[in-house]
Amino acid sequence: MARKTRKRKYTVRASLEVLELTRAGSSLNLQLYSDQRKLGELEVGRGSMYWSGARRQKSKRIPWTKFAEIMNELAYGD
Repeated sequence: MARKTRKRKYTVRASLEVLELTRAGSSLNLQLYSDQRKLGELEVGRGSMYWSGARRQKSKRIPWTKFAEIMNELAYGD
């Protein structure tokens, strides 16, 4: 019996800019898609990360400590 293959719902495109790991400007840029529609873009850097929605011009800065708080809340409900 043949297996059914499911179409992937999410796609992530990545680009990595590494001048030096210790220098500002080094970042990982992730573009997130769902069913061929852009959800947003996440730029991960040394000091913080930036999120911009699919049709947004400005990005929102998220410090690492705030990100840790958000993830702990989601994972553990604290």
